[in-house]
Amino acid sequence: MSALAARVAAIVPCKDEADRIAATVAAVAALPQVATVVVVDDGSTDDTAAVAREAGADVVSHPRNRGKAAALESGIRRVRELEAEAARRDPGEAWRSALLFVDGDLQETAANLGVLTDAVLAGEADMTIATLPAQLKAGGGRGLVVGLARRGIEHLTGFRAVQPLSGMRCLSPRAVDAASPLARGWGVETALTVDVLRAGLTVLEVPCELQHRVSGTDWRGQVHRAQQYRDVWLALVRRGWRPWQQG
Repeated sequence: MSALAARVAAIVPCKDEADRIAATVAAVAALPQVATVVVVDDGSTDDTAAVAREAGADVVSHPRNRGKAAALESGIRRVRELEAEAARRDPGEAWRSALLFVDGDLQETAANLGVLTDAVLAGEADMTIATLPAQLKAGGGRGLVVGLARRGIEHLTGFRAVQPLSGMRCLSPRAVDAASPLARGWGVETALTVDVLRAGLTVLEVPCELQHRVSGTDWRGQVHRAQQYRDVWLALVRRGWRPWQQG
C-alpha cells in the first residue's frame, strides 16, 4: 500500500519506554495502513526519544511530563503539521489522516493493531477501541476505575463499554474533531467515548491481541490508579454525570 493509500497516522505517547519503544515503533510502522508514526516523549528521563527516532519515528519531546492527554494533543498537532507540509509540496496530498493511538509498551504485539483501522478506513465506524485479552501478568487494581468509567459512559450515552479505559483506538477525522480539545490526563479515553458518541458517530470495540505492562501493587501503582480515578471522575462530571443525585 502506498503512502497515499495508507491514510493512518499512529501517535505513540510514552514516558521512559527506551527498552520497549523501538519494537513498538517497528511493529506499527510495518502496518500497511500506517503512513506515519509520531512518538511523543512526555518528559522521559531515559533515551526514549533517541531510540524512537533511530527506529524511524517522527519524535516530539516534552521537556517535562505533561500527561497522556497533552502528549496526544502534541501528537495530533504534529500529524497535522506533516500533512500541511505534504500538501504544500503536492496539492494532491491534501487530506487528513485517521489517527491510531498506540501505547508505547506494546512492543511486537503492536503488529496486531491493524484490525482497529479496518472499520474506520471502510467508513463503518468513526472510532474503534481495542479490547485486550487476559494479560500475561495480572495488574494490581481492583477494577474501581474501570467500573467508574463504564457506569459513567453508559449513563451519559447508553453505550456499555467492555474495556472503557483501553488506550488503543483508531479515530476518523470527524471523531478527532468531535473529541477536541481532549479531556485532561487519564480521563482522555473515557471522554473520547462520550464525546464521539454524543456527536452521533459510531463506536466499535474490536478484540485485539495486545500485551502491555500493567501497573503493580506497590505505592506507584496505587498512586497511578488514584490519579486515573480522579481524572475519569472529572471527565464524566464535566460532561454532565451527577452520580450523587441518583437515587
